[in-house]
Amino acid sequence: MATPLPNILVVEDDRETRLLIAKYLRGNGCNVAAATDGREMARAMADHRVDLLILDVMLPGEDGLSLCRKVRAESQVPIIMLTARGEDVDRILGLEMGADDYLAKPFNPRELLARINAVLRRQTAAQTVSTIKDATALTFLGWQIDFRLRELRNPAGARVAMTSAEFDLLQTFCERPGRVLSRETLLDLTQGRNSGSFERSIDVLVSRIRRKIETDPQDATMIKTVRSGGYMFTPTVETLPADGPS
Repeated sequence: MATPLPNILVVEDDRETRLLIAKYLRGNGCNVAAATDGREMARAMADHRVDLLILDVMLPGEDGLSLCRKVRAESQVPIIMLTARGEDVDRILGLEMGADDYLAKPFNPRELLARINAVLRRQTAAQTVSTIKDATALTFLGWQIDFRLRELRNPAGARVAMTSAEFDLLQTFCERPGRVLSRETLLDLTQGRNSGSFERSIDVLVSRIRRKIETDPQDATMIKTVRSGGYMFTPTVETLPADGPS
């Protein structure tokens, strides 16, 4: 299934800047709507889904900082602020009002696109982690892991015996699929810095988990080793209904 194009709303009263942004973003795979002030912005957000808001600080009527605060009080839509001043105080105020990023004019449109893509990636990742962490059971490649019962079942439905440490580590991987996790991070997430454990213990646990879930533990495809990085859990992880695996 093709990934839908992001819907970007540009709120900018300067016509030349507004048209430049819209043209560049449309040419780079974005759906773009435009507004010149807060009233037009409110109408656009009421009528259409907005995936990211580009909001100029200096607007006629209500300024961008005030609009940012109002939007953030009602929505988690990502916001990138634009300003002609580029002063630290403006950047700090924008971030305090809830903006996700800040770009000073004049700017290169390529940098704006890079900022947009970065913010959208963070938003997607945060939503995925939030959804997964709220689940009580997950599935990957036919495997099922139940957090309440602390059980792992293979694609045939058979229960796989796991130690508490192995289960905690596998749960951590399942909650963060597709992310490179360092040994230090994995140790913090599963055992804590005060546990007296050491990073080598993560390698031992990964090896034991691989023997239980990988087709070929010597050529692991689910828990990949990332050179100088740590480990990454590669399968697509999906939530299971609240009643968990059958």
